[in-house]
Parts: sequence; C-alpha cells; structure tokens
Amino acid sequence: MAYNVVVTEPTTTPRGAEDPQGVAGVQAAPPGPPVEASTAGKEDHLDTARGAIAEWTVTILLLLFGTTTLVQAFVIPTGSMEDTLLIGDHLLVDKLAYAPPGPFSKYILPYTPVKRGDIIVFRYPADIKQTYVKRVVGIPGDHIRIDSKTVYLNGTPVKEAYKYHKSEYLQTYRDFFPGEPNVGLSEGGLAMLERHVVKGEIVVPDGCYFAMGDNRDSSFDSRYWGFVPRENIIGKPFVIYWSYDAPTDRLAGSAVSWDHISDLGRNFFTKTRWARTLRLVRGTPVE
Repeated sequence: MAYNVVVTEPTTTPRGAEDPQGVAGVQAAPPGPPVEASTAGKEDHLDTARGAIAEWTVTILLLLFGTTTLVQAFVIPTGSMEDTLLIGDHLLVDKLAYAPPGPFSKYILPYTPVKRGDIIVFRYPADIKQTYVKRVVGIPGDHIRIDSKTVYLNGTPVKEAYKYHKSEYLQTYRDFFPGEPNVGLSEGGLAMLERHVVKGEIVVPDGCYFAMGDNRDSSFDSRYWGFVPRENIIGKPFVIYWSYDAPTDRLAGSAVSWDHISDLGRNFFTKTRWARTLRLVRGTPVE
C-alpha cells in the first residue's frame, strides 16, 4: 500500500522539580539597577512568548516521535486480504509489537515474536517504497507446500479458517506450490525456488517469513516474490478505526484525489461501514 497516513497521539512531558537555588543549582544574581516599569513589562512579555514557543517546539517534536515510532495508520487499497480486511479499511498499526526488547522495556511492553497466523504490515521486498499487509504462514525453519489449494506445514495439512477461495478452478503454480511457474516471478521469487526448495517443499530460511493473503486465489504474495525479511516488518494492525467503501484507484495513490474528497462529502454516512468501526484485528494461531 503506497497510501498511508501518520497518526498523532497527544503526548505530555513532566515538569522538572523546582530548584530553590535558581536554575540547576546556580545562585541568583545580586539585584541590579532599577528598571522602568514599561521596560520590565516588555521583557516579561518576551520571556513569556519565548517560553510558549519552547514548550510548543518540544510538544511537536514528541508528537512527531510518537507518530513515527509508536502507531501509524494505513488504508487497504486491494482485496488480497478479503474477507478479513476489506478495500477501504483504515487500520492503526502497532509499530512496537515486534520491536526488540530492551533491558527494562521488556518487562513493561508486550513485545512478541512474529508467529504463524499473525497479520503483518511490511515493506514489499521488491520495492520497499510500497507497503503490504499479509498473513504469516511460515516462520524460519518451516517446510511449506500447497496441494490442491491446501497448505501443508511441516507435512501436516493446515486448517485455515481465515482463508477464502473465490475461484473453483485449479491453477498449476498457484494451487500446486512450489512448481513450475506459469507466471512471471520477481527476483526474490526465482531465488526462493532456486535455493530454498527441498524435496518439493519450500524451506523458510533464518530471518525470513512466508506470507500469503487470505483471499488465496487473488493474492500477490510470497509464492510470487519470495520471503519477507524480518527487518522489513513494520508492525501488526490492531484495530480498524474507519472503513469506507471506495474503489482501489482512489486509495492506491499517495495523494487523495478530488473525486475521493467529493465522494466523501456526498456519501460519508451511507458508504461508511459502521459495523466495522473500531473492530479489532487479531491473528489466528496456525499449527
């Protein structure tokens, strides 16, 4: 998804303790010559203005830190994750969910490893300017193959309650994987087939993940462009904060079109999917 919107969170900063000896322990200067009332008033006004500017500067910096580090908003422009996520779903993504824990933060924040069944937002390996959302099907060390649309994980068929098949016919590569490609693959997809196939199964290498869309028959995923490197994962969505029925061409670009703005003005209440508002997004364990 090329289109994303940064979300801001209100942030406050604690006031420092008052220092009875002045600033940072420096003693106050001895009294100077008397100052005229008009001059003193101007200086007080300037000090107040400078203080307000400083406070707003710090607040803006903290807000920018929060929107780039903690939470970010994304919109779904395509149908590869239907019917779990729909075109027009606007998501909040937790960017700290998979962050490496620090010596103290690991006891406070719920860091977790990337697990099978997690829905993840990541930078598309073939073009990191694009952002994708898929479901993790395989983690490092897993053996994966697909036979007649059924995913086999480490030799066992997986019961995927979340997946949807919207076409009845079978395709040789899509539904019997890995195999001889009948479509063009990216460099990552070709490298995956050349280096990571063992006895007819894909073996997920260290530091990588195999991801697929829930709309399994219409998903451009790891079958075609290879693995998701760990460093490409941005986070995982946790809530749909708004869902609006709009076509892909109005959501896929980086800028909002006038057609979309006009449509919002005329149809905001009728095209908003109110039942999806504030719906939580959860992964489903895959064993």
